[in-house]
Amino acid sequence: MEPFSSLIRTASHEQHVEAETSTFMSDLLGGRLGVTAYARYTEQLWFVYEALESTAERLAADPVAGPFVRPELFRLAALERDLAHLRGSGWRAGLSPLPATRAYADRVRECAERWPGGYVAHHYTRYLGDLSGGQIIRDRAEKAWGFARKGDGVRFYVFEGIANPAAFKRDYRGLLDGVTADDLEKQRIVAECRQAFALNTAVFRALGEEFPLSA
Repeated sequence: MEPFSSLIRTASHEQHVEAETSTFMSDLLGGRLGVTAYARYTEQLWFVYEALESTAERLAADPVAGPFVRPELFRLAALERDLAHLRGSGWRAGLSPLPATRAYADRVRECAERWPGGYVAHHYTRYLGDLSGGQIIRDRAEKAWGFARKGDGVRFYVFEGIANPAAFKRDYRGLLDGVTADDLEKQRIVAECRQAFALNTAVFRALGEEFPLSA
């Protein structure tokens, strides 16, 4: 039988590629957008991670979601340092979610409150992506806007509590393979992974409309 971690990765591959190759992200990583667009994207991330992490404590004892609640993954404090660097000390007063971001965060919170398996789907799509492709964003941001290497502005992408990301990801996939759920529930979790990528892509689409490249 195919391991659950492989099933999730394979089943969500198309949506994953669509998110990674969105026009907004391509323009941002290609250096065609300025630091203002990067800051706006970072703001949107804050809402998603606030939903993920403000609900984590209540799930810590849950048999399905609990093993995934790992404080070394938490990103909210790093995001807040980045936003203070990007927007200044009053960053919180100007924080506003795009409608697509609000929908994404609301879905994360709904899963956290009602369906631990769905929370795992969102946890997987976010944190494993940050540990992998997120490092490309960090590198480009440092070079494009002169942030200190792994310093303020890109701390979101720096996992100081994880000494060996490759080993951590292997352990994480082991947790996925050990999820206590029947086949039907696993299919529901896979479907929610696809939905998570679709919600993320919708945020990119909205950001692309807010920051279109000038002709």
